[in-house]
Amino acid sequence: MRVLLIDGDAGRAAAVKAGLEASGCTVALVASDAADLTARVREIDAEVVVCDLDDPSRDALESMRALHRDAPRPVVVFAARGEPDQIEAALEAGVAAYVVEGLAPARVRPVIEVAIRRFRAHQAMRDELARARATLADRTVVERAKGVLMRRRRLSEAEAHRALQRMAMDRGKRLSDMAEMLLHEEEAGKARS
Repeated sequence: MRVLLIDGDAGRAAAVKAGLEASGCTVALVASDAADLTARVREIDAEVVVCDLDDPSRDALESMRALHRDAPRPVVVFAARGEPDQIEAALEAGVAAYVVEGLAPARVRPVIEVAIRRFRAHQAMRDELARARATLADRTVVERAKGVLMRRRRLSEAEAHRALQRMAMDRGKRLSDMAEMLLHEEEAGKARS
């Protein structure tokens, strides 16, 4: 597992790196701060980000939020302190695990494995939500297009649906794509009138 390690304390970073490597990880890069986190992760193709921070700053959390948005990866934060607001901000930024009272080499690997599982479960839910939203959007467009056909041709809902299906099949389009085209034609017609 390729790891990007972030630790501002060089001595501690060397010990953490040794602990990670002893647990079977490859530490691809050690950085002193979380600046340009997304670029660094992409550059070294890190699978996991491990941050050993005394006190995660707003800049570090913003960098983690950008990573979560642009190139999602599991992020594990080992922190010296854990104020509830700070933990909440880290979780909102996409941190998969937030461990208080620092990093103990013996528990690094299990914490990372739990963080990866939590991250994957969260990503699966996000993907499912995105699919559900896309399906709902497609259905909405189809319903609106059926309404147009019902008004234009004085069709029943079932007839409008069949007509839309035929139009889509004749043009080799998905039903929702055909519905979009029909709605655009309708808007263009209204604009010309």
